Amino acid sequence: MQHVTRLCVYCGSATGHDRRYRDAACELGDALARGGIELIFGGGRVGLMGVLADAVLAGGGRVVGVIPERLRAAELAHSGASELVIVKGMHERKAVMAERADAFAVLPGGIGTLDETFEILTWRQLGLHDKPIFLVDVAGYWQPLRGLLDQLAAHGFTAPVVPRLLQIVPSVAELMNTLVYTQPGGAPRSELL
Repeated sequence: MQHVTRLCVYCGSATGHDRRYRDAACELGDALARGGIELIFGGGRVGLMGVLADAVLAGGGRVVGVIPERLRAAELAHSGASELVIVKGMHERKAVMAERADAFAVLPGGIGTLDETFEILTWRQLGLHDKPIFLVDVAGYWQPLRGLLDQLAAHGFTAPVVPRLLQIVPSVAELMNTLVYTQPGGAPRSELL
């Protein structure tokens, strides 16, 4: 059984309209730092990405950013990251982030966050990895996505995604509690004993 020591977090390059999204990013960053869990993220200094990274760093934690050269050149890279990995493009970015992580968490975000989430879900469905994936449903943000995933299964295009490939947690506190009791494959340790 393996404790999660490196968490990849997908989240928005904007902060959104609801203050609870920013608060959740701060809470997660603080919790990662206190728990000694390294953050793997998209390397940006803006939006929820920047808020999250700043909170980890403020707590004395380690932050690894992975950013394409084009975005770094646009001065969007987080200059305070413990390690900044520069890659050629978005495909390489996602591969490096996935390789370095023990698990994945998804905070609110936009199209890029959805892209990353669906790709890592697809990779898990295809058996390319067996790392746990969590949607952090801050203020019900991910309920429409949950409905879409359920519809895909209801219409016969996939087996149920939740909880087979993806776990939905209602809060950062619940995510952190689950990370402590999770092994690769996503099954809570208590269910394996």
